[in-house]
Amino acid sequence: MGELNFAAADRYDSGMKYRRCGDSGVLLPELSLGLWHNFGSVDRYDNMKAIARYAFDHGITCFDLADNYGPVPGSAEENFGRLMRDSFAPHRDELFVSTKAGHDMWRGPYGSWNSRKHLMAGLDQSLKRMGLDYVDVFYSHRYDPETPIEETLQALVDIVRSGKALYVGLSKYPKHQAMFAYDYLARRDVRCLVYQGRYNMLNTAVEDDGIIDDAAAAGVGFAAFSPLAQGMLTDKYLNGIPADSRVARGGFLKKEQLAPEIIEVVAELNRIALDRGESLADMALAWLLADRNVTSVIMGASSVEQLGDNLQCLYSAPFSDEEIARIEGVLKRLKTSDAL
Repeated sequence: MGELNFAAADRYDSGMKYRRCGDSGVLLPELSLGLWHNFGSVDRYDNMKAIARYAFDHGITCFDLADNYGPVPGSAEENFGRLMRDSFAPHRDELFVSTKAGHDMWRGPYGSWNSRKHLMAGLDQSLKRMGLDYVDVFYSHRYDPETPIEETLQALVDIVRSGKALYVGLSKYPKHQAMFAYDYLARRDVRCLVYQGRYNMLNTAVEDDGIIDDAAAAGVGFAAFSPLAQGMLTDKYLNGIPADSRVARGGFLKKEQLAPEIIEVVAELNRIALDRGESLADMALAWLLADRNVTSVIMGASSVEQLGDNLQCLYSAPFSDEEIARIEGVLKRLKTSDAL
């Protein structure tokens, strides 16, 4: 067993701020810890424990998972369950734990998508892997064009009523289906707590399509994932592809995505960040947090040092009108190119 009294006494006085999630009573930290990468079966447990403990010691209370996070699928939840047993058990009521179902998990006709059968089984498996009685929020991980949306949403309603999740959320849903879901859930007294979508300086689709504004109008919070575009919004790729990078390791980020036009834009954004006296990563995170309709930004970390560096965004200076104009000019040029 690990030490169960590790938590810093000043963890809520370390600079973290909390935002209300839509019209709910829930406050989420401006920065949440995502376990998409670096918490799987191929990763070192001592490193993930150090990251998770450091996050909690600095006011990060929200840990974001999904059943398919790994690799292998399910292993991030298994490792989180181990973290709960040897570190976080006394602090369960201080944590806001989320997981998701809807992507491929097991063979056969019920191992994916959004049927009631899959969502119910997926959550039960997740709870078993994590050793939890409930999660704080359970997401439908993606929209399913084949399953009637009413079946999916009623499963979410019944999951809350069963006590296996306190709240429900949507991830990556198209605009119109999300609006239908908000209304359906609200009429059954199980409001959608939060919408989770990909959002960063290089991908503003949720802003351009009005998804963030729709969520705010419906009293739904918004959690941004992939805020650093899987490392593109750092200085990592400005001078080639490092041997230890996700691209070199064959991860989700592909070499083809690092087009010259993208690198040029990232280099310009990096110059603006340096003029502000901060890293590009910090500026990219601060840019998202400047949107008051963003409840929380879900960031990953491969080390305590990286997490500590990213936390510096909480102390970023507000953007001046000149800086906003420079950044928007760079991003506008990117949107009119064929690079994305």
